[in-house]
Amino acid sequence: MEINCTEKELALLKKVANAAEALGMETYLIGGFVRDKILGRETKDADFVCVGDGIELAKEVAKQFNPTPQVDYFKTFGTAHIKVGDGFDIEFVGARKESYQFDSRKPEVEPGTIIDDQNRRDFTINALAISLNKKDFGKLIDPFNGVQDIKDGIIKTPLEPSQTFSDDPLRMMRAIRFATQLNFVIEEKTWQGIIDSAHRIKIISQERITDELNKIIAAPKPSIGFDLLYRCGLLQIIFPPMVDLAGAEYKDGHGHKDNFYHTLQVLDNLAFNTNDLWLRWAAVLHDIAKPATKKFEEGHGWTFHGHEAVGGRMVPKIFTKLKLPQNEKMRLVKKLVELHLRPISLTKENITDSAVRRLLFDAGEDFDSLMMLCEADITSKNKQKVKRFLENFQLVRQKCKEVEEKDHIRTWQPPITGEIIMETFGLSPSKPVGIIKDALKDAMLDGVIPNTYEAAYQFMLEKGKEFGLTVVKS
Repeated sequence: MEINCTEKELALLKKVANAAEALGMETYLIGGFVRDKILGRETKDADFVCVGDGIELAKEVAKQFNPTPQVDYFKTFGTAHIKVGDGFDIEFVGARKESYQFDSRKPEVEPGTIIDDQNRRDFTINALAISLNKKDFGKLIDPFNGVQDIKDGIIKTPLEPSQTFSDDPLRMMRAIRFATQLNFVIEEKTWQGIIDSAHRIKIISQERITDELNKIIAAPKPSIGFDLLYRCGLLQIIFPPMVDLAGAEYKDGHGHKDNFYHTLQVLDNLAFNTNDLWLRWAAVLHDIAKPATKKFEEGHGWTFHGHEAVGGRMVPKIFTKLKLPQNEKMRLVKKLVELHLRPISLTKENITDSAVRRLLFDAGEDFDSLMMLCEADITSKNKQKVKRFLENFQLVRQKCKEVEEKDHIRTWQPPITGEIIMETFGLSPSKPVGIIKDALKDAMLDGVIPNTYEAAYQFMLEKGKEFGLTVVKS
């Protein structure tokens, strides 16, 4: 099969081939680059395997470039990495055999042939190699019919699935991730191997599991991956709070929707409009507290009162458990989970400017992201309902735009700061300062006073009198 490389890629392959020939080292291009070229996908990295020392080959390849790029190498693993033009990454490793102990992810490694190296690959579609050797440059080596599996859209292990997944249990998540990204089907025997080996995921580090989870969430249709994770039993081990969303319960003729599959639909809806990983995480977690807040009210049915607030409190704990970043990304997800019901309340009649101001203030620069999540949260199969909800949200956007143009709430800063309050009344940081500051904010958001320094200053003085404070500096 012909692999269509760009001129730059072909020039790179020739540099590697020249370096390998100079060292008398059998060398192959292998794995994802070959797969993606057959699929017509863009790729920014390439892996090379040689029968010999991969670090030595990398250093020789680096000499082919001007200026010579830096070679980063890891002696323990026998791998080397070079970043070449336009952010393209190339990696080198010596061909090897690997064997594993049952309870360990650390393999026993010994030098091997190209076939040994292909045997240790995770899937047939990733075991394809192209010779860079002078005698057969460009020849495709496909011992497991990987090309046919690419054509058929199949994920399949090259060896017995139990051996492949026992060697590296993360491969179970990788199988699901590739199925999600490429819209492939996992071959029946391989799928059964995942079900049988799911418990083995427990020996994998949380960081590696979360990296695969993020790649699933970042896929064009993430629901494929979550559904597979759920059906094979992996999700129950790696992310139990999400599994708790599954299932619908009926009582006295009242039922509620399956919040697991509702969440997947919201995630897909959002994924259609944004590649932002953290907005997608907000979709994953927006209803995460529904199981904890579920109650049955006689004559009314199932309720989930306060699930947005409880869900917001769960976000930092989930991020900690999954080793996701504890920074502004987490705070964004928490905020969106807490606020995701607020715009719905603004679709009712006679909503005050005050309510709109408060939403704009609380959402701040993330208002558009919040509205995107709210619109994705419409999963009714009733087209008329969907149309009505979307029109209501358009009215909310219009109302918010009008108030924002008038009051500039999204970038609003109070004209009276905590420092001014302390200077005026001779206070150190204390509870009364915070109370006066909050009262000022509320008065402006509620339209009690205009957003001017003079009005805010007078309001501050009146509040100070309520606390028995005297002005020491005017």
